[in-house]
Amino acid sequence: MRTLFGVTAAELSGEVADLAEFGLGSLPDRLRELPTWAERFALLDDVLAARAVEPVAPPPELGEAWRRMRGADGRVRVTDLADEVGWSRRHLGERFRVELGLAPKQAARVLRFERAARLLRGGRTDLAALAVECGFYDQAHLSNEWRALAGCTPGTWIAEELPFLQDQEVAAGQDSLA
Repeated sequence: MRTLFGVTAAELSGEVADLAEFGLGSLPDRLRELPTWAERFALLDDVLAARAVEPVAPPPELGEAWRRMRGADGRVRVTDLADEVGWSRRHLGERFRVELGLAPKQAARVLRFERAARLLRGGRTDLAALAVECGFYDQAHLSNEWRALAGCTPGTWIAEELPFLQDQEVAAGQDSLA
């Protein structure tokens, strides 16, 4: 966000920003005029590359905490992160929220959810084992978080977003019968 718009993610968190505020008011019309997706993405690349400025780097401690959290897919305690970077838990939480727009616990929650989604896309369907592997207390915790973040249960998400998994199982069963 700093690189493209000169503001932190927290400054835009929960907001619907008008592109005109950033000098990009004509961008949607320019994109609509282009006939192919390749041309649209090329325009976006050009516009965003032209906007890129040398960002003010966040403190290295914050970068390290984010790398550690991402590397653990959100399965790291905030207290442990704060200790590792030499900050108090409160200071880490505030700096994290100001820079990224989310508190560390919220970011960890999203990272755990993303890991579970990746594993489901990869064909993992044992939700109890998936829950433990992704850092949820149990399958109920996974289901509650999934409902909160995706708006549905993992089972519904699998059925709606990943119908190919069931199609592959059916096709595999038919092949063995032939």
